[in-house]
Amino acid sequence: MDESELKRYLKEKGVWYRFIAKSETVHTIDAAKAVGVELNRVTKNLVAKTEDGEYVILIVPGDRKVDLEEAAKVLSTRNVQLVSFDEAEDISGYPPGGTPSVGHKTKMKAVVDISLLLYETVYCGGGSRSALLELRIEEVIKLNDAIVADISKFK
Repeated sequence: MDESELKRYLKEKGVWYRFIAKSETVHTIDAAKAVGVELNRVTKNLVAKTEDGEYVILIVPGDRKVDLEEAAKVLSTRNVQLVSFDEAEDISGYPPGGTPSVGHKTKMKAVVDISLLLYETVYCGGGSRSALLELRIEEVIKLNDAIVADISKFK
């Protein structure tokens, strides 16, 4: 999948969005610096797998680390593990560093960290490593039918 397919998805869903071109980055800290936004508003969109083999997307602020134990509790499973970069790209349809919070190739359960509710909009991967996508957090939750929970901790 790519940026144009992501745009098509967003238009189809009728949500407000804004793409921001940037230099190519993989890590949220570099993406935040590239466009001059606060790191806590740039999301990490982490593909993980439960012990039952179910894929999930964990959406946490860029200035925090995902708490996999809390994510497992929220998902009512004993174990949640992040998948490799290659597997994440196969599952989401996007490269790590470009993975958006919505519109994935594989339908997955989603968990959004509660701290993101502090902001009207957040920034996520824009389908490639050279774009960020600004979305309203309420629409990220709605489009994913996401669970909102405390699944992050400060590094």
